[in-house]
Amino acid sequence: MATQSVHKDRQGPIWPLGMIQVVTPGTPVNLMSLIDAALVNAPESATSATSDEYTPRCYEILFFACKPGAAHGVQVNTGNIYIMRKGVQGAGNRDDYGSMVAALPSGATTATNFPFFRLTAAALNRNVFSPYEFYLDADNGGDGCLVTLNIE
Repeated sequence: MATQSVHKDRQGPIWPLGMIQVVTPGTPVNLMSLIDAALVNAPESATSATSDEYTPRCYEILFFACKPGAAHGVQVNTGNIYIMRKGVQGAGNRDDYGSMVAALPSGATTATNFPFFRLTAAALNRNVFSPYEFYLDADNGGDGCLVTLNIE
C-alpha cells in the first residue's frame, strides 16, 4: 500500500481518516490510529504538553468496508468488519457483542457496492461523537474500512 495522506482537518467539514486496516483479527484498531497512534488526544488521556487543547468531535462517521487494491484503488474485504466501542468489561473485540455497534459483511460483489455504515448523532440536540470511542475489528488480517468524519 502506498503512503497515505494524513489529514488533520479538526474543523471539518469533512475529515478523511484514511484506510484503517486490522492487522491481527481479534485485536481492534482505533479509528484515530493513523492520526494519533499513541491516542494522546483521546478524552480519557491525561493532558500533556503533546496533546491538543481539545479532543476531536464529530456528528457523523462514515464507514466504507473495503481494503487497498493489489495495484491501486480498493477491493472487496475477505471477511466481515466489526465496528466496536471500547470494551468496558469484555475484550472489546469482534466476540464482545456488548461493545459491537455494527457488522459489515464482505458481501460486495463489485468495487461499486461496498458495505457501508453511517453512524449519525442527533443534530438537533447537538450530540457529538468522539472518534476515539470507536475501533475496527475483522475476521481477516488486512481487511478494513475507509473512514471519514463529518465535523459540524
